[in-house]
Amino acid sequence: MLDAPYFLSQYNSFKATALKNRYITNAHIEPLLASLTNRFSRTILGTSEGGLPIHALEIGTGSKRILIWSQMHGNESTTTKAIFDLCNYFELSDSKALLEACTLFIIPILNPDGAEAYTRFNKNQVDLNRDAKALTQSESKILRTSFESFKPNFCFNMHGQRTIFSAGNTSNSAVLSFLSPSENKERSLTITRQKSMEIIQCMNSTLQPYLTNQIGRYDDAFNDNCVGDYFQSIGTPTVLFEAGHFNEDYSREVTRKYMALALISAIDFVANNPVSGAAYKPYLDIPENDKNFYDVIVRNALLNPSKPGEYNDIGIQHTEVLESCVVLFKPKVVFVGDLTQKYGHMEIDANFKVISHPNFEVLSIGNEIDFIMKEFTKIPLFINNNLM
Repeated sequence: MLDAPYFLSQYNSFKATALKNRYITNAHIEPLLASLTNRFSRTILGTSEGGLPIHALEIGTGSKRILIWSQMHGNESTTTKAIFDLCNYFELSDSKALLEACTLFIIPILNPDGAEAYTRFNKNQVDLNRDAKALTQSESKILRTSFESFKPNFCFNMHGQRTIFSAGNTSNSAVLSFLSPSENKERSLTITRQKSMEIIQCMNSTLQPYLTNQIGRYDDAFNDNCVGDYFQSIGTPTVLFEAGHFNEDYSREVTRKYMALALISAIDFVANNPVSGAAYKPYLDIPENDKNFYDVIVRNALLNPSKPGEYNDIGIQHTEVLESCVVLFKPKVVFVGDLTQKYGHMEIDANFKVISHPNFEVLSIGNEIDFIMKEFTKIPLFINNNLM
């Protein structure tokens, strides 16, 4: 059985340190794939719409078969980093029992074109997570073929979420979120869904000591064009994993560690339990995600000196922009008004002073700025290093 404190204490010893920050592509993972031992079987499943190889790994000899894919959305890379952390862990003797119980088939980057361009979409501007039934894209066909040939007992669908999400209607950022997708429009609690819920409640129980009240779950509205919903609807328990925001961790390196813990706890649970679905109910107590956060909130700001006494809060979100293979965060004003019911990952109290655009114009929605002026003082709008 998993010893979570020990796993975390040893994490830095098997962390795939060559992968870091937000921009992860085939060029980053291919040297790591080549360095894995023959405990792994490595294959190329085919090519993307842009002609890039889609890699896969298989490891383990057990009867419980788990299909895992990451970066279906090319700009959601945190789970890919966690997967390679676990690949290093699987090289250790500690993993022997898990790999005797389970066989894992892993697609680390399903959308390599999107990964290169740092975008959600593939080369043809298609969201692969809305192509589950139509199968119009080569990447979708590759995933379906892998599903049909591997015949998994469980699917783990790995994603990343924006910084806006809170764990329920709280001031707690949703560092990780999960979902047992619906099988139908009625959102019926089928046995397949209950099995997914049971796995999630195990992960939540493992993570709560480290991410107390920072775990959320997604709304379970049904869309059979989504891959998770589709696989769930045809009887394969599928779990959606979402990597979110830990305080001041825009590079998602802390989140990555807890995603690795989530993954290994899920695999361990499958390896050591029948996963009947009987223990699903605690899943329903996980708070549903809300959208309570801005990257920056400037409070109590006087925006227009010609209107003294008219004070506002300013909501700023960071836009992720790829420049020269580096992800930059570009702050953008998205709201002006009352944000007393919202929270900022970074909060600035203007103390009823004049807050202006860097060129001293009145700030307005849509302004893209790296800093603001508090009277004549420059205040940066990102935390720590802006290069990710």
